[in-house]
Amino acid sequence: MSGPFTTRDGSSWTPYYLTAIDGQTCIGCGRCFKVCSRGVMHLYGVDEDGMVLGLYDEEEGDDFDGELNRMIMVVDGAGACIGCGACARVCPKNCQTHVAASELAA
Repeated sequence: MSGPFTTRDGSSWTPYYLTAIDGQTCIGCGRCFKVCSRGVMHLYGVDEDGMVLGLYDEEEGDDFDGELNRMIMVVDGAGACIGCGACARVCPKNCQTHVAASELAA
């Protein structure tokens, strides 16, 4: 997807799509998840060795059979991202990678 993008008032705008979250830097605070209305990322559990255990179910309070060490955000719905950048603005660790729409392969 490339080409000129404009807002409703005709101003030039470039969407930057979320493509990745660095699991080593992410602290799993959930701020990005809370501001994203598109379901682009979700909280996953991680064990002591850094292995991703799976999707964390907050209602269940899953501790993955005692293996849960910490939680991180994982991009699991990248196609739903609209490039608004709200997640980047609230991330305290700057652990996200965003790519301009013009740089993505069609």
